[in-house]
Parts: sequence; C-alpha cells; structure tokens
Amino acid sequence: MTGRLMNNALMVAAIGEALTGAALFVAPSLVSVLLLGEDLSGIAVPVARVAGIALIGLGIACWPGPPLAGMLVYSGAVAAYLACIDLQGARAGILLWPAVILHVVLTVLLVRELVKPRR
Repeated sequence: MTGRLMNNALMVAAIGEALTGAALFVAPSLVSVLLLGEDLSGIAVPVARVAGIALIGLGIACWPGPPLAGMLVYSGAVAAYLACIDLQGARAGILLWPAVILHVVLTVLLVRELVKPRR
C-alpha cells in the first residue's frame, strides 16, 4: 500500500473504532443486540462500557498524532468510570479501588510524558 492510502485506511479504522467505542459506552445493550442479536445484562454492561472506552483509546492512538494520547484517554476514562461505579452504590469487588488507583497513577505518568519538553 502506498503511504497515503495506508494513512487514509488508518484514519477510517480509527474513526470506526472510536465511534464503535462511543456507541458501546453510551448504549452497550443496543450495540450488543445489533451485533450479536442478544441483549446485555448484569455485569456484562459495565464490561462492555470498559471495552468501549478501550476502543475509543485505540481510535485515538491510531489517529495521526502521538499514540500516547490514546493510552492517556483510555487510562483516565477507565479510572473515572470505575470510580463512578462504586460511588453510585453498585456492587464492587475487592480490586476495584486498587484498579482505579493504578489507572490514576498511570494517567499521571502518561500526562507527564506527554507534556515533557522534547530535546
């Protein structure tokens, strides 16, 4: 593939993944019905939303620009979403808050790397 064709294909893929991720985050059961013919329930809904966040991060990472931005968006959004799950009173496992803290630390490290002056 030529460079320009490859860049265009990557941009189309990035847009598709980000849009699919946004749809999974906003309406996971609808996406599941449309793709798989089955509704989601219970724990499958937050798992699908985390997958949606990951697809948004993948789309951003594949977009022209620093791939680091995609991981930053993913890590920050997952930290916020997982914290919201517990703060809204949903059942949470023993590793929920350690996962939130891990993603917050990772997000801080990624922000530092992104804004670090280049030599």
